[in-house]
Amino acid sequence: MSAESTVRPTEVVVDARPLLDAEAGVLALAVWPDDPSGADGDDGDDGSPWIGPGGAEVAETLGLDLFAALERDGGTGKAGEVVSVQVYAEGRGAASVDGEVDVTRVLLVGLGDGSAAAYRKAGAALARAARGTDRLASAVTATADDAATRAFVEGAVLATYALGGFRSTPVPAAKRPLGTLVVTGAGAQADVVAAAVAVAGASWTARDLAQTPSNVKDPEWLAEQARRIGAEHRLDVRVRDEKALADEGFGGILAVGQGSDRPPRLIALRYDPPNAGPGTPHVVLVGKGITYDTGGLSLKPREGMVPMKTDMTGGAVVMGVLSAVRGLGVDVRVTGLVAAAENMPGAAAQRPSDVIRQYDGTTVEVLNTDAEGRLVLADGIGYAVAELEPTVIVDVATLTGAATTALGRGHGALYATSDRLAAALREAGEAAGERLWRLPLVDDYRFGLDSAIADVAHIDTEHLGGGSILAALFLQRFVGDVPWAHLDIAGPGRAESDKAELVKGGTGFGVRALLYWLEAGAPVA
Repeated sequence: MSAESTVRPTEVVVDARPLLDAEAGVLALAVWPDDPSGADGDDGDDGSPWIGPGGAEVAETLGLDLFAALERDGGTGKAGEVVSVQVYAEGRGAASVDGEVDVTRVLLVGLGDGSAAAYRKAGAALARAARGTDRLASAVTATADDAATRAFVEGAVLATYALGGFRSTPVPAAKRPLGTLVVTGAGAQADVVAAAVAVAGASWTARDLAQTPSNVKDPEWLAEQARRIGAEHRLDVRVRDEKALADEGFGGILAVGQGSDRPPRLIALRYDPPNAGPGTPHVVLVGKGITYDTGGLSLKPREGMVPMKTDMTGGAVVMGVLSAVRGLGVDVRVTGLVAAAENMPGAAAQRPSDVIRQYDGTTVEVLNTDAEGRLVLADGIGYAVAELEPTVIVDVATLTGAATTALGRGHGALYATSDRLAAALREAGEAAGERLWRLPLVDDYRFGLDSAIADVAHIDTEHLGGGSILAALFLQRFVGDVPWAHLDIAGPGRAESDKAELVKGGTGFGVRALLYWLEAGAPVA
């Protein structure tokens, strides 16, 4: 069975010509709620929406009453609202210089308050409304700033994500993503659009990795995907197999993977910017790569196992980020570590109450084999501190149900040892549409990880609650004095249904936030 997706993301191109010259069969225009300034030609007090640049020309050329169409469908201009207007036969040949391109539809897209978040929602709604369309020209971003344009394009590319290749028949044409989105107008910036496409493409890559079924996806498969990404994007890639892991003392990764006959891997991808020098900061990203999680001998119930192919989303995020850093011109060094293992209840599986030794020498009493993610992350973090001279470490993982209980699926939990790092990541997440909420590293809870026989237990031994906090405190032990942030994405890393730019399943949450942060130079104290 092929593991290659047969669905391709929407291509996005820039065309500085007016909308009607873009040679597309479907056109998109912006719709705003009532304009208080009266710039739309009325007094701004009647509560009616108004249509953005290009609307008058489209209406006249195609013989349409666009305002009547809005009134007919109750259009208000709220963000993400789409009103579809059919073009009558006499107007269809007007969308090209030679009159040979038929316009069949005009889509009126609401922009709400005009924020970047509203543009992202509008782009997603437009892409869903245009499924199966070969080519669509848009003037929706005609008055948008760079941040809003990026958000619009990212939303349009991500909203129709799908993983093909696992059905016996191809995805029907009518359900495929929009073929080409043409961003029109003299103000369209090709570099802004290219950056948005790169970020969305990285998220698409992470989703592909997360959505692939686990009978195809194991640690070695993930390593092969890393090699492919490295070859495509000129990254150095090193993969440690189970022998190298044993020889070098990666006890956490080995312990988690020992119950499976598909052995673990530690995957490293490295990017050096063209102008790197001795003083160039070095960011290390560490991702949890549990390619399937049964819970081990602490077995999950059936319902809990169903989504566990996405338990390597943290690793997928790291690989997605590394796939885009060169294209975005990131000017800091970036190393991505993916600690990959399959957590199975085989005859050789670790047992609750086992004591293992992590990479840095710390002994850990394992009291629940379903709390495996922190064990593989601890090895990755310990290795980064000892060997990679990081300026900052950020780990990302679908780590605890407690984080989902606390924050739901709309926010990722953020822990950090640096206020500046936490603020920079939150700001990047807000700009990228991936919201993070900082939770505390509570010193008074640290005794909850005390063990009677080892250096530390890896789960709460004192019934304190705050499971996400205790997991973060466990990881903090391995960081030393390196500035560090931990992203627990167990909630937003999976979507239960399609919403805005998200699609049911693994979301790749964290790719956009981390790339926005890296583009800003990865600010850290």
